[in-house]
Amino acid sequence: MSTKATVLNVSIDAITMSEAVAKLERFIKEQTPHLIATANAEMVMLAQEDKELAGILAQCHLVVPDGAGVVWAARHQGYTIPERVAGYDLSQNLLAMAAEKGYRVFMFGSHPDVIDKAKNTAIERYSGLKIVGTRHGFFSGQDEPDIIRTITDAKPDILLAALGVPKQEKWLAGNLAKLNVPVCMGVGGTFDVMAGTVKRAPLWMQRSSLEWLFRLLCQPQRAIRMLSLPRFAIKVIFDKKD
Repeated sequence: MSTKATVLNVSIDAITMSEAVAKLERFIKEQTPHLIATANAEMVMLAQEDKELAGILAQCHLVVPDGAGVVWAARHQGYTIPERVAGYDLSQNLLAMAAEKGYRVFMFGSHPDVIDKAKNTAIERYSGLKIVGTRHGFFSGQDEPDIIRTITDAKPDILLAALGVPKQEKWLAGNLAKLNVPVCMGVGGTFDVMAGTVKRAPLWMQRSSLEWLFRLLCQPQRAIRMLSLPRFAIKVIFDKKD
């Protein structure tokens, strides 16, 4: 059982990538629905104002430290966080495990052309991977029963949802029992990276905790969203650990 770190009242698992993957496999074997979140600084800041999101994160079966800011914040407060568990990397490790072990995957979200490209990339990258269904992320409330039926009929072991934060967490949490999928995880922009429509930062920038800067340079429209990062750092510095 992993230890927990608390960052601005959000509980985060102090876990390595390999431990996270092993835990997800245990969830699959249990054959009961589990909700997984990948917490970065932006999500933690959203949870300060969005009480529904905060409640969902508190109920998640696994919340990994996705983001250098969260790892820094936890360590700043005296917690031992072994490493960053990036959501994109966790999803790729999960797909690799699924291909090796024969687990069934459903991909939900993003643009129709993006999810098709992401599916093709996954099949090419992970030999033997069983993707039992895809569905783009444009829908209304009237479409939800059909979407849920499509997913449940496909009987996936893993559901990756790319609807953006906090929509994906709220949608998965609200439908977790109906979906009855062992591993349900919000993956944000993962499909965009897999499809090649968004580039990921070079490895040296990832290791230097500069992935945020790369995203800002590539997508200047993210500037307003990025303002949450300095606000997050200031709030952490002045926040007292319980």
